[in-house]
Parts: sequence; structure tokens; C-alpha cells
Amino acid sequence: MAEHGGRIVAKALKSRGVENIFTLSGGHLFSVYDGCKAEGIGIVDVRHEQTAAFAAEGVAKATRGVGVAALTAGPGVTNGISAIAGAQANGSPICVLGGRAPEMRWGSGSLQEIDHLPFVSPLVKSAATVKEPSRIGPLTASALDLAAAAPTGPTFVDYPMDVVFSEGEVEIPDLAVAEAGPAAGVEEAAALLAAAERPVIMAGSGLYWGHGEGEMRALAEALGIPVFLNGLGRGCLPADHDLAFSRARGTALGDADIALVIGVPLDFRLGFGGAFGEATKLVRLDVAPNQLTRNRTPDVDLVGDVRATLAALREAAGEGTRTRPWLEQLTNVETERRDGERAELEDGRSPLHPVRVYKELGEVLDRDAIVVGDGGDFVSYAGRFIDTYEPGCWMDPGPFGCLGAGPGQAIGAKVSRPDRQVCLLLGDGAFGFAGMEFDTMARHGLGVVGVMGNNGIWGLEHHPMKFLYGYSVAAELQPETRYDELVETLGCEGVLVREPEELRPALERAFESGAPTLVNVLTDPEIAYPRKANLA
Repeated sequence: MAEHGGRIVAKALKSRGVENIFTLSGGHLFSVYDGCKAEGIGIVDVRHEQTAAFAAEGVAKATRGVGVAALTAGPGVTNGISAIAGAQANGSPICVLGGRAPEMRWGSGSLQEIDHLPFVSPLVKSAATVKEPSRIGPLTASALDLAAAAPTGPTFVDYPMDVVFSEGEVEIPDLAVAEAGPAAGVEEAAALLAAAERPVIMAGSGLYWGHGEGEMRALAEALGIPVFLNGLGRGCLPADHDLAFSRARGTALGDADIALVIGVPLDFRLGFGGAFGEATKLVRLDVAPNQLTRNRTPDVDLVGDVRATLAALREAAGEGTRTRPWLEQLTNVETERRDGERAELEDGRSPLHPVRVYKELGEVLDRDAIVVGDGGDFVSYAGRFIDTYEPGCWMDPGPFGCLGAGPGQAIGAKVSRPDRQVCLLLGDGAFGFAGMEFDTMARHGLGVVGVMGNNGIWGLEHHPMKFLYGYSVAAELQPETRYDELVETLGCEGVLVREPEELRPALERAFESGAPTLVNVLTDPEIAYPRKANLA
């Protein structure tokens, strides 16, 4: 039976389990909206196309399914480019559906006419334009399937207006299930781990996308390997597990004899490989070959299914207790450094120390709360002080570092996990990118709680410039801006916090209310995060 193109799109989405799309209304997409309405797929409209793509990524990060954004032609797609690039850097499975000027008038100068594929293609696993109604189903399903296939990542498909408004036969191919096997080289890597006295696991987003947390935990417990996590790897081992470490990372990576690096590129976050000791043997595991060939080369490179390879490593490595002295050493380092943080955690200054904010917040967050970070120094503190206990509960912009990602990811997370606390952490600078999305939260009844560190500066730039030049330019914001009052005009709740004793009650009320809320916390602009990463 023939259907119009938008309904075919929606049937393809439905066949792959898509429950919601994120969009900003555009005429090129009307038939897609009609199809989604007919198929019972939710349509969450936002205030900027970039947020639609970030919200799709929020769904992907929260569920490990494919998030979908629909962006209208021309500027709708170009507005989403930074978010697509962020998804590429994070390996996030999102599918972006684009509107497109009519094929029958192509080259005549229709409204918003531009060929998206040349500038989208470098950022996605696939990019296609549907030229015939009969191809809508197969190409849409293919884009969804490829986004979800390892290595996960963004895909793009656009629909000329005349094609998607025309009728065609509904042809939705079945989902193909691929067999996944362990990487070659497991025996060599397992022998190194079994003989190690000072092993370490450094795992990140690739572990999460590979569904390998259970197998990693079993391997770590069998051999007594300390585990450090970054990116979406956070929560793949609960923060209160005996083998979960964070503060001792420099010591552990520098002194390890063997490091198993799972789903983490050796990029700036790991000193381009320099975070590991010169004598440390590196075993790299990921689903895709190493792309950063100019950085440190692993001694053993395991390229294959993450879960299957970790299971094979666990079986081949056996069990052991030789790491006990190593674990005791790292535990002592961890304890000493946590003890050294007590003064900041209890700091009573006003405006507040950012660390004091995270002390109070940590005491009101549920164990399965989803925390979304969007900012520089303020969110850097969050990465250090907010503990994560379950997979999919920590989100940030990732290595592409695009600010403005937070509200969209929080929207996607709350839509996907409506019964969970969703906490959006953002600086006052980051708020400027997507603050209007509090209107989206209000309109759609999404009870996201925003916690702002408001210090009146771009802290990540202000302090380094002062250090280098003795002055700062283009890094000052208006001090003590009432962003809480601004979100109230958008239909949300807002509260201003000036004193430490005001914070805990404000946070408790915000989470209890069920309404989208911004807790605007004035923080000390003189406090700079002690950054050590070499960004370039």
C-alpha cells in the first residue's frame, strides 16, 4: 500500500524503536511530523536546531539507542553542524533527518536551497539524499542501523520536499543482526595482565557504547586491577566499588607496568599518551582501529567487539592476587588526596567555592541521577567531585568541547528517563548558548534541575589570560546576573543562592517540585580550577 513520504519515514523510525524526535518547526518537515503523529512518535520542539541534535545525543547517551533529530533545510541543518561534530567525537549514535529544497526545482534558487552532503559528510558515517519516494524506507532504516552499528556514530539523510510529500510504497527492511567476536591478540594481552604487578584499567566512552561494563568488572575483580573512568565510561564501575579510583590517576597511570586502555583515545585528556609511564606497556582495546597514529603507539592493539574481547581476556587471564600491594599504595594516595579536599568541601565563603556546591549537590542526588555538564571551570570541578554509580548517568560535551550541549542533552535524557533526577550543571557563560531551552523544558513539562555556577567571567579563559598577560579581555560577563528571574519569565522556577547555608534547601525544593528549575549560585570568580591537561 502506498503512503506519503513522511509516513514512510515515521514507519521506518517506529520499526527501529524510535519513540521521540527532536526538531524546530520547518515547512520542509511537515510531512515527517504528520507521519510521526500518525505513528505515535513524540515530537519535542526546541528553540534552536543545535539543541535538537544535542537532545538526540542525550537520548543516545541515556539509552544506548539511536537518538533522532529532524532539521529543516539550509540553516536548519547548518545550525546543527556543531552538535553533529560533537556526536562524531563522542561516538554517539544519532540520526539526523534533514529537510531539503525540492528536487524538481533544484538549481533554481528555492528557499533554503543548499546541498547539505558536502559539509555534513566529513562528520557522519553516512550521508544520503533520497531522490525517490520508494527509497525513503530503505535509506531511512539504513541510516538508523548504521548509526547503531559499531563503531557507533552519527548518520544523516535528507528528503527533498517534493519527494517526501509524494506517495510511495512502504518498504522497510528487517534489522540485520551482526555476529560480534573478540579481537585477535587476546592471548598476548591476557598474559601481560596475568603477570602484571601494577596493572591499571583506563576506560571511557567506547566501553559504554560496547556494553562491556559487566565483563570489565569481572576482569578487574578477578585480577585485582584498579579502574579509572572518563567520559561515558563513568558509572561503568560504581564510584564506591573497591576497585574504582579517581584521585590517584596520575600515580596509577605513571607507575603502572601494564595499562589496559578501553575505548579511550590517547588524546589531550591522556597527554597524547604521555600520561602513562615510559616503561608502561599499553594494551589498547576498541572496536575501531587507532586513528591517532601520531601519538603514542600501543604495544598490543586489540581491535574487535569490546564486550566479547573483555570476556575472552577474563577467561584467558585467570585469577590472581599479586596486585594487593599496588592496590594498597593507590588506596593510600586516594585517601590522602581526598583528605586534602576537605577544606574546599567545607569552605564557608560567599560567593561560594564551586567545590562547596558539589558537596551539597552530591548529598541530594539519587544514585541513578543523570548529571549533565555544560561549561568550563565549574563543570571541571563537577567531573572531579560528582560520583557516578550507573552507566549512562554522566554526560558532558566530550572532546569536541562544544558549549551549549547541556540543555539539549538534559532534555533528551529527561524525555528518555522521565522518572530519574536529571541535573544540568552549567556556568553562566554556557547558559548564553542555549538558555532559551528552559522554555522548551517548561512547554514540555520536563522537570530538569539546572544548577548554575555564576561567577561573572569566562573562567577557563579569564584566569589563563591573567597569568600570561597580566590582564583579561573578552572574558568578562555581567556579575550577579539574575538568570533565575530570566527562567521564571519562561515558565520555570528560579532561585538565587548567595550563602552556603541557602544551597541545600534550594536544591531539595528544586528536585521535589518536579518543575524545571534553575538554582543560580553565585560563585567566587577568584577561584580557578587547577587544570593540568595539555589542550594542544
